[in-house]
Parts: sequence; C-alpha cells; structure tokens
Amino acid sequence: MDGLLGIKLGMTQRFAADGRVVPVTLIRIGPCVVLQKKTVPNDGYSAVQIALEHALFGKKLPKAAAARIEAAGADRSATVLGEFRTGPNDDLEVGTRLGAEVFAASGRVRVTGLSKGKGFSGVMKRHGFHGGPKSHGSKFHRAPGAIGMCATPSRVLPGTRLPGHQGHARVTVRNLRVVEVDEGTNVVAVRGGVPGPCGGAVEVRKA
Repeated sequence: MDGLLGIKLGMTQRFAADGRVVPVTLIRIGPCVVLQKKTVPNDGYSAVQIALEHALFGKKLPKAAAARIEAAGADRSATVLGEFRTGPNDDLEVGTRLGAEVFAASGRVRVTGLSKGKGFSGVMKRHGFHGGPKSHGSKFHRAPGAIGMCATPSRVLPGTRLPGHQGHARVTVRNLRVVEVDEGTNVVAVRGGVPGPCGGAVEVRKA
C-alpha cells in the first residue's frame, strides 16, 4: 500500500534517546475505507480508491461517489477521496478499513496538503521584495516597481512577480521521518511541519 489519507492534528515535541528535542506533527490516519479496486487487466495499473471518514468534511458528493461509499459500508461522512497504488502482495477488497498500521515499518514519508490561504498579498510578503527607502520624502515603500517594457516586446512577460493570491495551493513536503506510530489511536508523528491548517486533510505516502 502506497499511502493513506489523514487529518493534521497539530504540532508537539518528542525527546530523542540522547535527550534532544524533536519537533513533530501529529497526523491521525484514517479511518480509511476501500471504495474501489483497480487492477492491471481492467485499468492498466494496480491501485485502490479510499475514502476518509471524518465528520468535518460533510460536503455533498456526486451520486456515483455516494453510491460507492454506501456499497462499501463506509460512513456518510467519508467525503474525502484519494487513490493510492498497491503492490503485488496487497490483497485489499472493497470495504477494508485501514489505519496507522500501514506506516508501522516506514522510515520516511511525504505529506501532501492544501497550504493555508493568505489572501491577496503584496510583493514584499508574497515574494520577499525588500521594498524602497523608509525615510521621509520617499514615495516608494512597498510597491513592486516599474514593470513596463519598451516598444519591443511591448508587454509584460509571463512569470513576472506581482501582487496576487498567496497560499491555498497543493504543497508536498518530502522525506519526513516517522518518529512514532500509535496503532491504538491511529496517530502518526512525523518530524517537521506539514502543509495546511490543523484539522485539514492530508495525503501521507511512503517515501
């Protein structure tokens, strides 16, 4: 099994064997229910579609997805769906429930989530511009500066760093070390930070 869906609970710390403080992020894995099984003869690859059961995500799904959730015996709150690759030794059937035991033997994982939205931001906050002089008399403080062109090419080039919507984008943090796995509560502690707010859905995959 390649990975599972989870909920970011927040950050805390753990103490290593040598006494060092290790910052960790707690992620509650699942409970995830297998909704659909894809095989090489039918689909060209081996994978499973899973749903995350969580009451916070009570959004309305299309009838086709809602029917698959009901057929698999999952809760109606299972509205966050994801697809993960499976290996040749994975024998998962529709209705199987999965949790933190998937990452019991994983050394490192990569976590994907939706980053926090910052709204409309200027160039100093969004791109790290230094800005203009702060002294009196200066009329150039936090503006982006001139971006105009001459007659050739007479346009603004694509990719120019300008003010705009910051955050709320799909972000992946790679090679996070798994510090602790609690199969009783389905909580995995990974070293470092992961994208998204507390309570946000994330994808946890084996690195």
